[in-house]
Amino acid sequence: MSLLSVQDIPFMVLFKSDKKKNKWQSLEYERIFDKADEIAAIHWNNLLGSRILFFNAIVPLVRNNIDICLYEGSSETFDGGGIVNDDGKAIMFGELKGGIDPAGADEHWKTGNSALERIREAFSGYSVKTSFIAAAIEKKMATEIYAQLMEGTLSNAANLTVDGQLTAYCNWMINL
Repeated sequence: MSLLSVQDIPFMVLFKSDKKKNKWQSLEYERIFDKADEIAAIHWNNLLGSRILFFNAIVPLVRNNIDICLYEGSSETFDGGGIVNDDGKAIMFGELKGGIDPAGADEHWKTGNSALERIREAFSGYSVKTSFIAAAIEKKMATEIYAQLMEGTLSNAANLTVDGQLTAYCNWMINL
């Protein structure tokens, strides 16, 4: 939301309490900064169309919860989360691992990578991008992530603790 605001890209938010009613609001970033945990989805337009970003959704085609979901759609087509049933509107799915313990980082990568493989397999007939974000990325997993990025298996990755990487990731996602 901060990057949308800085770039003067109008956006709307859907609070979790308004999700069933699909009641979106246009609010200034400064007015919702402290309420970020209460937001269910964000909607904006870019040069390619209308975008909806939401988190922790069960996507029927994958039959699993996905951490980060980006779909082509408007506030109306979000339909209280029902947009997950429109596979052709999917743009990007991502795995987010917030644990900061370096000793557990490799396990986070293994589970995240397995989830990304399930997503790629389920959406093999679509041009869906995938991403991985983590708070702890160790050398061995960084090598594997980099290899997937270079071969195009993984579309983007970022370390949450490196501001430049997180900003670049968010800019990428805004412009998908």
